Amino acid sequence: MLKQAEILWQRERLTRVREWQDHRPYAEFLKDENIQSCLCRHRLADRAQVEDIIRKARDNATTGTMLSPDDVAVLVNVEDPQLWESIYEAAGWIKRTVYGNRIVLFAPLYVSSPCVNDCTYCGFRSGNPEVHKRSLTIEELRRELLALVDVGHKRLIMVFGEHPASDHEYICRSVEAAYQIKNGPGEIRRANVNAAPLFDSEYKEVHAVGIGTYQVFQETYHRPTYERLHPKGTLKGEYDWRLYALHRAQSAGIDDVGMGVLFGLYDWRYELLGLLYHAMALEKEFGVGPHTISYPRLEPAEGTPFATRSPWIVSDHDFLKIVAVIRLMCPYTGSILTAREKPDLRRQVIRQGGVSQMDAGSRIAVGGYSQMEHAHLPDRQQFLLADTRSLDEFILDLCQEGYLPSFCTAGYREGRTGANFMPLAKHATVKNFCIANGILTFQEYLLDYASEAVRKIGRERIIPNYLEWIDAQVPAVAGRIRENLNRMEVHTNRDLHI
Repeated sequence: MLKQAEILWQRERLTRVREWQDHRPYAEFLKDENIQSCLCRHRLADRAQVEDIIRKARDNATTGTMLSPDDVAVLVNVEDPQLWESIYEAAGWIKRTVYGNRIVLFAPLYVSSPCVNDCTYCGFRSGNPEVHKRSLTIEELRRELLALVDVGHKRLIMVFGEHPASDHEYICRSVEAAYQIKNGPGEIRRANVNAAPLFDSEYKEVHAVGIGTYQVFQETYHRPTYERLHPKGTLKGEYDWRLYALHRAQSAGIDDVGMGVLFGLYDWRYELLGLLYHAMALEKEFGVGPHTISYPRLEPAEGTPFATRSPWIVSDHDFLKIVAVIRLMCPYTGSILTAREKPDLRRQVIRQGGVSQMDAGSRIAVGGYSQMEHAHLPDRQQFLLADTRSLDEFILDLCQEGYLPSFCTAGYREGRTGANFMPLAKHATVKNFCIANGILTFQEYLLDYASEAVRKIGRERIIPNYLEWIDAQVPAVAGRIRENLNRMEVHTNRDLHI
C-alpha cells in the first residue's frame, strides 16, 4: 500500500499530467483502426511482394528511409519459412552495412525500485509485497559503479522507478555520481537513463547533467490493453502522457531517445506497427527518429502471476521475427537485445536479427553488482534474467563468433548525436567511426580487464581482422588507429578516439 506522502505526490502530479494532456501540443499519430485495417489488408502475403519489400529494405540501408506500415504489415504476416530466411539474411546484411560487425556492450544498473504505479505485469508494482523495494543512497550507488568499472564497463543504462524518492533531481544526482567514478583506468563514459516520463523543465535539468539516451517504453500501444494493465488513477495509467514522453524529451533538448515495447502484453504484430508509427512521428516532428529500439519480452517475476499467464506470450520463433523486422523497418536505429534471453537464443538473434547493442555481466537487483556471486536476488528484482554470464565470458563468446566487442562512447562526446548522428547512420557511414573506435575500446579491455583466453583471441584474431577492415574501408585513419593502439600499450594512454 502507498503511504500518504506517496499518494499526495502522485495526486499532485496527476493533476499536472492531465492538464498537459488536455492541451497537448502534438498531433495524434496512432490510431487503432489504422493498425488493425493495415494488418487485415495484408493477411495473405504474396511472395513477389515480400521479395520486393526485402529489396526495398536493403536499399533503405544507405538512405535511412523506413519501411511503410503496409510494408511491415506484409512482413509480419509472412508464413513461408524460406521467405523468413530471406528476411533474416537481409536483417544481418543491413546491420553490417550500417554499423559493421561490432556489438556495443553496456550494463543495466537498477538504481531505485519503489514505484507509485501498480502495473499488472511488473515485479516492482506498488501492490506486490513479495519484492523488497528500495532506492540506493549515493554511497551505495558508488559501490555499484565501482563494481562495474572494475570489470571493464564504460556504458550504463540507469533504471529508476516512478516515485517521489527517485524524481528528476535524484536522477540528476545519480548520473553525476556515475560520471565522477574513477578507479585506475576504469570510468563511466556514457550514462543512459530508463525512467518515467517527465515534464519539459525536468527533462532540461536531466539533459544538463550529460545523460546519453533517455528511454521510455510504451509497454503496449494497444490502448484497451494498456488501460487494463495500468490502473486508472496511477501515473502510468495516463496513456497519452506516456505516448508523447519522447516528444517532450526531444523538445527539451535531449538529442537521443529510445523507445520499446514489452512483448507479451498484446499481439506482437500490432506492437511492431505501433513502434513504426511512433518512430515516424518523431521523424516528422523533429527530423530525428529513435536512437534505439528495445524489445524486452515478458519474463517471470516474484509475486507476478500475469507474467506467465498472458495470452500473448511471445515464442522464441516469433521473437526472432520481431527483431529482424525491426531492423528492416528502421535500418538506422540501434537494436538492443538484453540478457532477458538465454545465451543460445542470443547467439541466434545476433546472427539473424541485426542486433547492434547488448548487455553483459548483468545483475538487475537493486544493489546486485555489489553481490555479483548471486546471479539472482528474486525478492529484489523486477523480473528474472536468463543470461547471467560474466562480461568476460560473454566477450569470449562474441570473439569466437568473429564479432568486435565495443565499449565505444566517442560519438556522444564528439557531438555525433541527434541530428548530427542521423545522417551518418542513415547513409551507412557511421560504421567507419564505429569500427575504428570499437577497436580502440576493445584494446583497452584487453590491456586492463581481459582473461588470458580473451586476450589471446583478441590480439591474435579480432583486432588484426578489424584492422584489415580499416585498411580496406577507411585507409585515411588506419595509421592513426595503429598509432593509438601503440600509445595504449606502450605509454598506457586511454580514451583515445576519433
